[in-house]
Amino acid sequence: MEKKTFPRTRIQWLWDNMKGKRFLFIVALFGTVLYNAFQLTIPFFSQKVVDEFIAGENAAANLANNRDRFLMLIGMMVGITVLRALVVYADCMAYEHVSQSVLYKVRNILFHKIEYQDMRFYNEYRTGDLMTRVTGDLDAIRHMVAWVVRMIIEAFSLMTATLVYFFSMNVRMTLWLMAIAPFILIIIRVFRIKVGPMHALLREKLAGMNTSAQENISGNRVVKAFAREDYEIKKFDESNRDYSETNQKTQMVWLKFYPYIESCANLMPVVLMVVGGTYLIRGELTMGQYVAFSGLIWALANPMRMLGNIMNEFQRFSAASAKDMEIYYSEPVIVDAPDAIDKPDRLKGEIEFKNVSFKFEDGKYPVLKNISFKAEPGQTVAIMGETGCGKTSLIHLIPRFYEPTSGEVLVDGINVNRYKLRQLRKNIGLATQDVLLYSDTIDGNIAFGDSHISKEEVLKFARYSQASEFIAKMPEGYDTIIGERGVGLSGGQKQRISLARALAVRPSILILDDTTSAVDMETEKQIQNSLRKLDFNCTKIIIAQRISTTKVADKIIVLKDGVIAEQGTHQELIAQKGYYYELVKLQAGEEVV
Repeated sequence: MEKKTFPRTRIQWLWDNMKGKRFLFIVALFGTVLYNAFQLTIPFFSQKVVDEFIAGENAAANLANNRDRFLMLIGMMVGITVLRALVVYADCMAYEHVSQSVLYKVRNILFHKIEYQDMRFYNEYRTGDLMTRVTGDLDAIRHMVAWVVRMIIEAFSLMTATLVYFFSMNVRMTLWLMAIAPFILIIIRVFRIKVGPMHALLREKLAGMNTSAQENISGNRVVKAFAREDYEIKKFDESNRDYSETNQKTQMVWLKFYPYIESCANLMPVVLMVVGGTYLIRGELTMGQYVAFSGLIWALANPMRMLGNIMNEFQRFSAASAKDMEIYYSEPVIVDAPDAIDKPDRLKGEIEFKNVSFKFEDGKYPVLKNISFKAEPGQTVAIMGETGCGKTSLIHLIPRFYEPTSGEVLVDGINVNRYKLRQLRKNIGLATQDVLLYSDTIDGNIAFGDSHISKEEVLKFARYSQASEFIAKMPEGYDTIIGERGVGLSGGQKQRISLARALAVRPSILILDDTTSAVDMETEKQIQNSLRKLDFNCTKIIIAQRISTTKVADKIIVLKDGVIAEQGTHQELIAQKGYYYELVKLQAGEEVV
């Protein structure tokens, strides 16, 4: 797969999204340095207490004659310990606040980006993968801000402060301790090279598992209809096991390197005991200094231990952020032209295709070839043809879900790419065969396109779509909550609510993609009568296979292999004795009228 490039590095991108919280984050960074500097005070005061009051030459006299200083040193140790605890608490709260703010901001931006993408984007990305990007991947980013950055600053500030203190006491002893550091750094570098690709693979496995779960949950009726529960459970188990094994392999990379890092870090006390003991015997190191070295040896060893874990978490962040940045910096192809015309008024609804051809970006062959026809305002145009002939692709060109490869699609004599997308689509009502209803009331679903319409208007559009009768029989009427994707409703009921939703925006152009395929013939006839009696002017483009729908159309277009094979009225096409004529014979028997 081609590696994506972005205009900002991962850290720069993170900094960009801290806008408004940057000052707090910088304060938190200084707080981390401060509370790690406080770590040095206890060994410092311990050194003073040991040298002056316990092991020094004048320890007994100092303890007898300078008790106030002794108590002051003890009090300083207690006071700074309490102060450090308060700084640590405030610092952690600041990091968490900034991380949650970044999480909130980036998630909103990603959702905004996803919402405004065009159809090409949704053809490329799986739903489960997108869900992973706005959940699990973002948690890795939050963890980076709240923990990883803090641990990096803590490790380096603690090591730096400790080294400064150690060098001030005994340079040679400090160099002996630091002789171990290069070995740990080499191990960490090799670990980073090994674990980076594993985290990227792990993230892909998680997205695949989430996609499998999402598809099965949303398609549970199909699974049950074919009694494939055991098969799907087994398939998910394989996906889950694949993710689990990849997770284990990723962790094993760390476990393989951890003993080496731990062993190197544990050598420091040994070096201190051997070399420091020798210096102590020779008098090159005081007992207080030895106690200070011993009390702070962890301040060098622990950060070195943490470096491996920090690198592991950083690689997790790197893999997750790359996926989120891919969406973050993505831009839709179909957008408003820089000089798009402003057309806030209602469109007339005239539609014209001029020599339109179209093919998908990843397609080898064109779906539509040289399509030309015109629909006058208020006319009804029916589109027919075999499955895969390009009917749905044709209607998707009108609201600019896709752009034609060549030719022009005109609305009111203006190319649709000259309109502002929002204004163009506000004038188009779309109802498809595959209906998506939201987990909301029936009223909310009908008013989805215009939440400001009145209850009376909702009732009117439900009557137009012949949905009012069955809605009245629902437990709560129009306030009945529809289950996810319309669970509990029949196919015909969902289609009628979808039609009411399309009509509720009072569109200039109404596009129906086999919308009445699941309703009975009588209901379909009533819907057709209602569509002819709308209280607003509307051009209707209807994809249909029933002659009862097409025979009343002002124009019928028959597509075959992406081209217009026949075009005319019901009577004109019967006279041509082509595809349409054969279809009429098939549906009406030998009697053709």
